[in-house]
Amino acid sequence: MSLQAEFADVAFAGGRAALITVVRGSDSVVPGAKLLVRADGATSGSLGDDQLEAAARADAEELIWIERSELREHGDIALFVDVTGPPPRLVIFGAIDFAAALCRVAKAAGWRAFVVDPRSRFATHERFPEAEAVIAEWPAEALTRLGGIDKATYLAVLTHDPKLDDAALLAALESDAPYIGAMGSRRAQARRRERLVAAGVPEARLERIAAPIGLDLGAMSAEETAVSIVAELIAIRNGRDGGRLSTAGGRIHEVGT
Repeated sequence: MSLQAEFADVAFAGGRAALITVVRGSDSVVPGAKLLVRADGATSGSLGDDQLEAAARADAEELIWIERSELREHGDIALFVDVTGPPPRLVIFGAIDFAAALCRVAKAAGWRAFVVDPRSRFATHERFPEAEAVIAEWPAEALTRLGGIDKATYLAVLTHDPKLDDAALLAALESDAPYIGAMGSRRAQARRRERLVAAGVPEARLERIAAPIGLDLGAMSAEETAVSIVAELIAIRNGRDGGRLSTAGGRIHEVGT
């Protein structure tokens, strides 16, 4: 099977991989040489140069989790990194009414939302029709069912129940999630912080939690608040601060060179 066919199979199966092609070579690197890099680091093919392949794998590791294909240059050599991957995941802890609005907005933005809450009477598919799945289990077990948390999985803690809230954050802080957001007033955030420190979480690790969750849009309704959260997720995913474009410098839309 060709590397292009392998790459197509990964894409068809909803997997994650990068197909790297030499588009401008050198005396030792042949144009058209290909290297397939999977999400677990496994590779197929060769670019014909060990140092170049190490750089190419680093490019793939960066781009594979943000589903962005780009042209990358290494000296006189140019590589095209073609990436395939499923849409990013948003795991929402807390089957509260507001979570339904967040599922709707996330789905509209192209994200896959999952709702987690051990209270089976609240965690039902009927209440969250836009969710990919509703899991009536405790956070650690639910995350295991989801296959763990990778670098394309974002977490939002919406519950105000300390038992579920703390269990979700303790599981989240052990993961590779690029974003952990938590809802609640500043007073509730301070109490939560005290509980987590008492549970043995180092202060420095707590800085990973975005709390209060969302961007400062002045949101009032559930839908507006959901927009503020999804907007923050998109900004984090694209390495942006989430400010107004009218006051921002640089490109409005990042594109590969």
